[in-house]
Amino acid sequence: MSVGDYKKAYKLGKKDYQNRLLHGERPTLQVLDDILPTNEALPMVSLGLVQIPIDQIVGTRYEGRSSSFAGNFMPILEDGTEFSRKWENLCTAHETEGIRDPIKAYEYMNRFYVEEGNKRVSVMKYFEAISIPGMVTRILPKRTEEKENKIYYEFVDFYRLSQVNYIWFSREGSFASLQKAIGKEPEEIWTDDDRLTFSSVYSRFAAAYQANGGAKLSITTGDAFLAFIRLYGYREADEQAASDMKKLILKSWEEFKLLAEDDEIDLKMNPTTEKKPLLNRLLPLGPSKLKIAFIYEKTARSSAWTYGHELGRLHLEQMFPDEINTVFYDNVTVDNIDRYLDQAVAEGCNIIFTTTPAFAPASVKAAIAHPSVRILNCSLNTSHRYIRTYYSRMHEAKFLMGAIAGAMAENNRLTYIADYPLFGTIANINAFALGAKMINPRAKVYLEWSTKKDADVAESIRRIGPACVSGRDMVIPEEASRLFGLYYIADGRTRNLAMPLYHWGKFYEQLIRTIMDGTWKYDDSSSVKAINYWWGMSSGVIDVICSQNLPVGTKRLVELLKHTISAGEFNPFSGILYSQTGIIKGDPGHSLSPEEIVKMDWLAENVIGSIPGEEELLDQTRPVLSQQGLQNK
Repeated sequence: MSVGDYKKAYKLGKKDYQNRLLHGERPTLQVLDDILPTNEALPMVSLGLVQIPIDQIVGTRYEGRSSSFAGNFMPILEDGTEFSRKWENLCTAHETEGIRDPIKAYEYMNRFYVEEGNKRVSVMKYFEAISIPGMVTRILPKRTEEKENKIYYEFVDFYRLSQVNYIWFSREGSFASLQKAIGKEPEEIWTDDDRLTFSSVYSRFAAAYQANGGAKLSITTGDAFLAFIRLYGYREADEQAASDMKKLILKSWEEFKLLAEDDEIDLKMNPTTEKKPLLNRLLPLGPSKLKIAFIYEKTARSSAWTYGHELGRLHLEQMFPDEINTVFYDNVTVDNIDRYLDQAVAEGCNIIFTTTPAFAPASVKAAIAHPSVRILNCSLNTSHRYIRTYYSRMHEAKFLMGAIAGAMAENNRLTYIADYPLFGTIANINAFALGAKMINPRAKVYLEWSTKKDADVAESIRRIGPACVSGRDMVIPEEASRLFGLYYIADGRTRNLAMPLYHWGKFYEQLIRTIMDGTWKYDDSSSVKAINYWWGMSSGVIDVICSQNLPVGTKRLVELLKHTISAGEFNPFSGILYSQTGIIKGDPGHSLSPEEIVKMDWLAENVIGSIPGEEELLDQTRPVLSQQGLQNK
């Protein structure tokens, strides 16, 4: 059969050769010498004996070895030549005893170029082998700021730990995210068992993903795999049979399509107000009611965040006494959230709000399993297609709080206490700092993180002696403390100046109205993008409450700023903006876009402090950071 195999391979080669010519491409093998920079000596590293993924072998080291093969490594020399006879002998050897001799190859940017063994590669590609052994030398490119170069060096770091070379990503940070997703510490070296397990899980996923048309998407198989294990868990994927994994891949396909979008998230800045035809409305008729579940991480008495959402739930019951019923589940954790979601569905809830970013993966899984149930997660910059997310533009209120603080800062020193370094949190800090600077150009904001392992916020406040402190946004019902909002301490007494307000009741009311009047589905203007409701002062869901301790003139200033922001006449992040390291925006007529505000990862020049890394924070922060932390996107 070796002669027949050569003829088939020859036909494949000629077809590929002609197709590449028609498209203006090089018809024969790529040549590494033509790709490497000229007159530049690049460092080389011997990798030893490596299993080379056959699909990643794309060319040859030298020009002289290129012309015998088409670009797909199939032969293009006529049958009956010495070349064809050697190819046929290798074909026979592969079928009888296997090709065991390793090839010699160079790796450059995770693609392989053969120095010795081109015909062996050709035969193995013809028989659709997965890999071939080879003695490999890595050529390291010069470091640049180009995206592909950065991703490659992230791969080099990952390969040092894992010795895995067959997975690739199209986004920066993904190799480190994969190391984390499979349960490894950042510098933890993989064992042989780790590699075998990973190979098994990844190969099963890749086969099912490609069989379903994964090659048609503009993402890599690695991109899709990382999204899959983030959603369902790596250990869980390891335990799945191939048939079960295939079913989940099919159900999750919209998540993979979303990854192919350059701009994954469609930020809805205000509620949709357009009225839709009566037939499109979902207002319950007769005895039928919407049943809405709220799932809380803590209790309303122990958590200001949960308390705010619980007030929102009670507001809904007051606004729609005849149209909805609500239930809530509290003290829920990432370990048992799946059970509570299933319970809410079993109890007939057709709308479910999960109120922390840590619950996003479980929310997506539940939405995939129960497509008739609307599930929303309270998070920002979280891109999932099967759920919708929502959050408030708290930075607008923080800007007003900063303006108040600047007016009251007689010694020019302010303290801002933050909790988690999340998307949105950085914008809040900077808005506060910019508001303070607008009123008092000499104001400095000393940033403290309450979740740092070595945090002693009270001691820092005593040491700094700020005129005002911006603490947590709301009071905790179980605590008789006044250390919330913007406050100052004098003569051992705490005096509150102002408090930012999440009016979750108005938020939930307007969201429910979009469902009742049929505008919900019209928000889905894109067939791919994730939808994130990000409403602010203009929607009445964010406000600032001033105390009687504020001077009348400062109160009037707050009302003026509130009006201009609500009317869209003023953006807190407008004009020339300076970070701690330099100019962010140099155009005085320019304002940051909503996307730039959401993804902000710098601190304003008048902020004293830094953004902590995950290793500096308490372990309890990890569930939230894994979903919405700056380092994970």
